[in-house]
Amino acid sequence: MRNISDLIEQYLKHMLKESPGGAVELQRNDLADRFSCVPSQINYVISTRFTLEKGYFVESKRGGGGYIRIQRVELPTLSALQEHLVQTIGEQVDQDTAEGVIYQLEEGKHITRREANLLRAAMSRDSLAVKLPLRDEIRARLLRAMLVTLLMK
Repeated sequence: MRNISDLIEQYLKHMLKESPGGAVELQRNDLADRFSCVPSQINYVISTRFTLEKGYFVESKRGGGGYIRIQRVELPTLSALQEHLVQTIGEQVDQDTAEGVIYQLEEGKHITRREANLLRAAMSRDSLAVKLPLRDEIRARLLRAMLVTLLMK
């Protein structure tokens, strides 16, 4: 059985998919009422599962008329994708950012689930058992090299 965070994530992704502009605007409290949870649960889902690394832009306004706007960021061309990856990865990349990039590529159908799983395994702290900052430098080099190979189909 899926947990509440998974249900909220799937609901928001469905809303985004159905939205003509690829963006949704919602009230945190309304969403919390819909899922019978506290508003901080909504914050958690949005801040961990709808990040820029995963291909989402989130804008939030607090207060009485506050809202949360989530927009899917599309990478329409290979050159735009490559530029985004170079900017995101840089000379060092931590595991969370690497996993976000992998997630975004898988969601965008640029890589298969199997390729994503292989990348995740190679990017893990367990696989790269060296001390920081060297680990993040090695991770960045490996990720760039593997993505160049995968995306040049």
